Amino acid sequence: MPVRIFRHYVNLPIMLLAVVEAVGLTAIPYLAALLRFDADIQSAEQSVGWLAPRAVLFAAVAMTCMVAMGLYSARQRAKTTGLVVRISASLVLATAAMALLSYLVPQVHIGRGVLGIAAVGALIFIGLSRVVFGRLVNDEVFKRRVLIYGVGRQAQSVSMLRRRADQRGFVVVGYVPSGSDRQVVPPERIANIESSLLDYARRMEVDEIIVAMDDRRREFPVHQLLECRLAGIEVIDVVTFLERETGKVRLDVLNPSWIIFSEGFRRDSVRRVSERAFDLLAASVLVVLTWWIMLLTALAILIEDGPRASILYRQIRVGLDGRNFQVLKFRSMRTDAEQEGQARWAQSSDSRVTRVGACIRKLRIDELPQILNVLRGDMSFVGPRPERPEFVNRLSESIPYYRERHCVKPGITGWAQLCYPYGSSEHDATEKLQYDLYYVKNHSLLFDLMILLQTAEVVLLGKGAR
Repeated sequence: MPVRIFRHYVNLPIMLLAVVEAVGLTAIPYLAALLRFDADIQSAEQSVGWLAPRAVLFAAVAMTCMVAMGLYSARQRAKTTGLVVRISASLVLATAAMALLSYLVPQVHIGRGVLGIAAVGALIFIGLSRVVFGRLVNDEVFKRRVLIYGVGRQAQSVSMLRRRADQRGFVVVGYVPSGSDRQVVPPERIANIESSLLDYARRMEVDEIIVAMDDRRREFPVHQLLECRLAGIEVIDVVTFLERETGKVRLDVLNPSWIIFSEGFRRDSVRRVSERAFDLLAASVLVVLTWWIMLLTALAILIEDGPRASILYRQIRVGLDGRNFQVLKFRSMRTDAEQEGQARWAQSSDSRVTRVGACIRKLRIDELPQILNVLRGDMSFVGPRPERPEFVNRLSESIPYYRERHCVKPGITGWAQLCYPYGSSEHDATEKLQYDLYYVKNHSLLFDLMILLQTAEVVLLGKGAR
């Protein structure tokens, strides 16, 4: 059951889990202090200081690290071992961050003993909360009961959602036949409506009706849907439903009128100013944190390829409103990688990649010079990845709505990079476009922050690198 917060859909069970874990993580430093000082809170606060702000800070740092490791992502499909690794890594990072903060800002010092006990307690608490969450997340009480109006191609797009992550928010009650649709939904899924649509919906306790008719120009059930809507049953379009449940805009059911009339796809001045301020701040911080990594990378390239070799790689990419710009990257391929003059996608285990290039690609270090593109205003930190003009022209001819991804600045990282692995084909470009369109429609400062945090998981685990 997703809830919309600042234009972005958040899964309700995951939001409740986050609230429970935030409360628990705030209480854990108190319990740790009681254990450390023999159940005497007064002695604890005399030794450590006022615990309340330190407990809140501990919870905030731990939650931030957990978000960065994808532990609050609705698309998280890691098994038990993967979850244990992510939880452990999150709490190790959180403990290290708290220790560093205590050194830099003595006022937030929590004490090594208390911090160590709190870290162990947090590991146990988060592990138990995830076990309970795993048992409850599939419970019907958290799912919306939906009725699909249509039995054709668009309705089939709902029935094809078979992944557990895509079905967390709803359960399909049935499919209502439409005279204009050619039936492709299995007969056993067809709803048996004996009287009116409203009576059936009430009898089956339907929360939402999804309009998924292939042809709405004929036999559109205006009165039936209006009757249901006025009775308190939500009625939404199949494109909006799939966007909400999958985190992408499905091209197979998309139509221009949905883009024109739907909420989103905004380019207001407030958003532009906040985006630019965020980019400048994030770029400045990243330069301070990574200048030594960039220096070592430049030296490694020179050592491998010689002092006359080029360190940076410049390439024309398509940016905002289709304007071309030069993107900067650390050179990770041989200088003759495209000596035949034809643009080529990078492939898995590409023979053109150098030894240093393979390492910096795996760690995404080759992208760091794009900070200069962000400072110049050609790119943002978050947005669709910029493509080469040759690929853009080719893909625009074969993939509908491809040029619409250029309605926002391209980014160093993006929603598609979190949700889909590296693409090197037209099919991959189509899949990634669906996530890019979701970002173009729903982008906001909060969404950018969430994407930037979750990019840490992609970098640390090397997901999608080639």
